[in-house]
Amino acid sequence: MSNTAVGLPVGRGLLYLIVAGAAWGTAGAAASLVYRASDMGPVALSFWRCAGGLALLLAVRLRRGPGLRPRRLPDRRGARPTGRELLGPKVLRIGLTGLALALFQTAYFAAVEATGLAVATVVTLGAGPVLIAVGARLTMGERLGRGGCAAVVGALTGLGVLVLGGGDATVRPWGVLLAVLSAAGYSAMTLLTRWWGRDGRVDGSSTTVWAFAVTTVCLLSPGLAEGLIPHTAQPVPLLALLAYIAAVPTALAYALFFAGAAVVRSATVSVIMLLEPVCAAVLAVGLLGERLTPATLIGTLLMLGSVAGLAVAEARAAGAERLAVPQEALLV
Repeated sequence: MSNTAVGLPVGRGLLYLIVAGAAWGTAGAAASLVYRASDMGPVALSFWRCAGGLALLLAVRLRRGPGLRPRRLPDRRGARPTGRELLGPKVLRIGLTGLALALFQTAYFAAVEATGLAVATVVTLGAGPVLIAVGARLTMGERLGRGGCAAVVGALTGLGVLVLGGGDATVRPWGVLLAVLSAAGYSAMTLLTRWWGRDGRVDGSSTTVWAFAVTTVCLLSPGLAEGLIPHTAQPVPLLALLAYIAAVPTALAYALFFAGAAVVRSATVSVIMLLEPVCAAVLAVGLLGERLTPATLIGTLLMLGSVAGLAVAEARAAGAERLAVPQEALLV
């Protein structure tokens, strides 16, 4: 797959994913502040996060105007697809991505409630890279190699040390199953983005907007059951926190994620996104006043080292691919 097909170099895709992972890591701290300022529940927060992100993405998309939207790239035969030819696959892509996103978020919040934050996080984010690596190998023939496998193992080890290092986690089977279900939704979302990004016809902004529309609809009913309007004595700080969650770890982060995941190998994407718990741990210490433990420090260093190693390997592989293209062209 030529990474230039989607008009985004691999190096920039890696940068997008790093920024997205860091932005996702701020959502937990912001959510903790929301819970302190109101009685809002996790499903209602997820609904407002998606609804607010959708509104922002629609506003940006309308501001761009039709003249700045991505052009339709020709297929391998040199023919440009018509609007009718793109409609069916586009609807399928949007629907499946939106359902996977809704499953990922909702099952994770349910797992947190059932078995606690620590176990839900380590199972969801730990199972994700494994499911993605297996899925990418079976469906797209992507190989990690020994170095990549070592990086994944190092990242998962760091995640376990970081999240479970406190030793006060409680494991409940039902919560673990929900966390695995969440990991499956995250893996499906990542693999679908990579799969459809290979032909160069994916409009990342359109996919992000309509995937959030599907997710918002899916979360509306359970959000109403939980209660969408919270009670609070601090309405202004609460609205500011909700606006931040909708803008940075949602609209911005997911737009960057879908763009970067289309050009970077799926397993690499899953490991880079483990920056989320690293940033969350840093914010927990610096903003929320939690204690810095040896487990936090060791886990963070292991995960950062693994992310850096895989990012360098991905950039080198992309460089080798670019150098190989002219040689192959001469042989044709």
